[in-house]
Amino acid sequence: MAPPPLSMEPTGWFQVAWSPEIGVGAVHTMKYFGREMVAWRSASGRISVFDAYCEHLGAHLGYGGHVVGENLACPFHGWEWNTEGRNVCVPYEEHPNKGRRIRSYPTVERNEAVWIWYDTKGREPYFDVPDIFADFPDDKTADDYYPPVPAATLYCPGLELHPQYVMENGVDFAHFKFVHGTPFMPEFTRHDFSGPISYVDFTIAFEEGATLEGAASGVESINAGLGCAVTRSWGMVDNRTMPAVTPVDDKTSDVRFTVWIGRKRGEENTPDITGFGKTMAGFVIEQFEADIHIWSHQRYSDPPALSRSEAQGFRAIRKWANQFYPTPDGPDELVTISRGELDDLRKAAGLAI
Repeated sequence: MAPPPLSMEPTGWFQVAWSPEIGVGAVHTMKYFGREMVAWRSASGRISVFDAYCEHLGAHLGYGGHVVGENLACPFHGWEWNTEGRNVCVPYEEHPNKGRRIRSYPTVERNEAVWIWYDTKGREPYFDVPDIFADFPDDKTADDYYPPVPAATLYCPGLELHPQYVMENGVDFAHFKFVHGTPFMPEFTRHDFSGPISYVDFTIAFEEGATLEGAASGVESINAGLGCAVTRSWGMVDNRTMPAVTPVDDKTSDVRFTVWIGRKRGEENTPDITGFGKTMAGFVIEQFEADIHIWSHQRYSDPPALSRSEAQGFRAIRKWANQFYPTPDGPDELVTISRGELDDLRKAAGLAI
């Protein structure tokens, strides 16, 4: 399969692991954006992600490299590198090599996951990873849900798909009926692509002609760039999900999916996910797997043959996505959508202006 006609090096936050996978003192090897990397956790619990090779003589730090306090030591000659990738110790010299630094990546732990910021121009992060609890308009916390890792997760490595395919689901109202078997297509209540973080909300009715108040369920989504999204679902199954797609090379991506299921009454104090939680998470994961099956065999269509009712949504999200791709002739610019374009999008979605 040929690479998609989209850069596999978009700017943004991308999940590279679940937090419990990297314990204190652990060194975790991985490959993303065509680069060998290591993630490691210092004695104080801080996660760092580096390019994998020691700047001394090129040993791979993931094979025998070990944590010494707040530093990562090379297995070859014992050179130590701090959490910023700077050399702080050459054990057989009086002074470190202050002129050398291993490339490190801005790293955040949030939502039980480890995220790195990737930008081909080396710019610092200019938007945040959303918090799956604090950033939604309710007062629920992680204590209201079963712990999701590892029992309520899905990991699909090396699939031939692009992160943008997942984000485009946010405007693809028609697939719900044909892929997920909903009796009626959803009604979008919010489309906001005015900044690097976008918002998509919709309701799903199970009776024809039901109003918003009569809808059986709904979803609110916060999308931070192309690699990071969190959703809150209400109605039939109280759940929150976090799909994450991280490019590995110019053809493939790793897909991770994390599901929080609201606790069943009487199971509020259980420390682990229960049978009920696993069953409900399994249903949610099954729906996401149906999407993955299509995405992993999809060819990016540009320009797509859109129907009249879906044109505004797809054009808006693709214009929004453009801001995250590197440009060869200057700095990337934040793409915003004008008031008129937002009005057109709302009309297409059947929203009030």
